[in-house]
Amino acid sequence: MTVYAAGAVCWRLDGDKVRVLVIHRPLRNDVSLPKGKVEAGETLPETAVREVLEETGLAVDLGVPLGVTSYTMPNNRDKVVYYWAAEVHGAAHIGEAFVPNDEVDSLEWLSLRKAKKVLTYERDVEVLERFQLLVDQGVARTFALIALRHAKTIPGSEFDGPDAERPLTHRGRTEANVIVPTLRAFGPDVIVTSDARRCRETVAPFSEATEIRVRPTPLISQDAFEDGTSDVRRVVSKRVRKLRSAILCAHGPVLPEIVREIGLAAGGTRQASLTRAGDLPVGGFSVLHLSLDQPGSGIIAIETHVPQV
Repeated sequence: MTVYAAGAVCWRLDGDKVRVLVIHRPLRNDVSLPKGKVEAGETLPETAVREVLEETGLAVDLGVPLGVTSYTMPNNRDKVVYYWAAEVHGAAHIGEAFVPNDEVDSLEWLSLRKAKKVLTYERDVEVLERFQLLVDQGVARTFALIALRHAKTIPGSEFDGPDAERPLTHRGRTEANVIVPTLRAFGPDVIVTSDARRCRETVAPFSEATEIRVRPTPLISQDAFEDGTSDVRRVVSKRVRKLRSAILCAHGPVLPEIVREIGLAAGGTRQASLTRAGDLPVGGFSVLHLSLDQPGSGIIAIETHVPQV
């Protein structure tokens, strides 16, 4: 059985120099990137954030995905590890929360060049090289716009009332709760949603968990979209200008337009990628990573997640 794991390239700016974090594991006597195995019920982004915290004491938000490494362990089981970039801000890099232990006894911030020299495994070096491509292009610093489809809703044929007032089903409420930790992994601090009840109920658990207020708007509602009074471009353009990670919760017919407008606001991207990102199951969401320093340089990466219910 394949073992899945996740981790991150934790990095920071030291003046205008990029430093990355490496850890020393005494039991293996190796130098590596922070990572660890997926625990039961976790998603890969959840694992990455948890493992970084446990191994380094750093609470991080995930940035651009950096791909996957795979190898065979000594017990002949295959291991697949997913990585993200994770910028560390302010004085958090001092590592006051780090306590040396049997698993990780030291950590060090190094230049990319030095880190690639001291890392024990070539597969970790390859991950750093992917990250260095972002640095060289000037797009390592990112924010995320998260296009979220509302969770499972009572069918219109079973609801006696306006379409906008249809509530979530029991499964839908479960989905809305299940996706909270994965959404949190990307650090959104703004919640914009269609004013339809099913969308407001979908983002309510995330709002309660993070104490971030919900901003309902009819401009991305299905009713407005169908009667021609929506204004997706206005909503998306504001979020891109703000350069802050945000959730945009809407409906199946509206999400492709939201994603398309994000692509246009970011300077254009491949149409096929945008089509896939907007075609979401209930409770699913796409994370579109945009550059903070060059917001018109296109979408840096897109990843899609679905609720594990």
